[in-house]
Amino acid sequence: MKIYDFPFAPNPRKLRVYLGEKGLDVPFETVNLVHGEQRKEPFLTINPLGGLPVLELDDGTRLSESLAIIEYFEELHPDPPMIGTTPLERARTRRLERIADLSVLGRIARYVHNRKSPLPGVRGIPEVAEQMRAELPKPLALFDAELAGQPFVAGARPTIADCTLFAGFQFAQLGEFDPTEGFDHLARWYAEFRERPSTRIPGLEAAG
Repeated sequence: MKIYDFPFAPNPRKLRVYLGEKGLDVPFETVNLVHGEQRKEPFLTINPLGGLPVLELDDGTRLSESLAIIEYFEELHPDPPMIGTTPLERARTRRLERIADLSVLGRIARYVHNRKSPLPGVRGIPEVAEQMRAELPKPLALFDAELAGQPFVAGARPTIADCTLFAGFQFAQLGEFDPTEGFDHLARWYAEFRERPSTRIPGLEAAG
């Protein structure tokens, strides 16, 4: 078993934080996005869509999409629970993770790539970058309110929602802006969460 990833990209980062919180040790093989390795062989045989991360099982089965990989590991290793233990907890956690992914991480990624993408050949559109940044305060305010009375995004313990939100905030640093500015509860959560061992990239200091 191994995971193809690029640790500084947000979706692979989300998965790495999840595995760290679960205490799962899975080998990684780097696919260098900056060098364009995701757009050529042999990686296109592994994932024709060119996306990361990809989990490869010992029998050769491959699974792409970070959330699908996370839920696969969650079913194999339910403790500690990272999606909840009751139907309502799971629904609430999945809701918050989807908002974190689509409304926060997704907008941050589009902002970064349209402002000054770290990937070669990406031509940014400044108007799109500004639109993404203008749209961010609304979902950020939602998370700030959620965190007003609890230590983690979905409650008393870390969940996949924390993993996704953290990955988005880390990627925002490439855009040279702080998404927690003006949101006291988010700022407290981010400062505390990035001190967790799960956020470290082995061999490097965690960004931020």
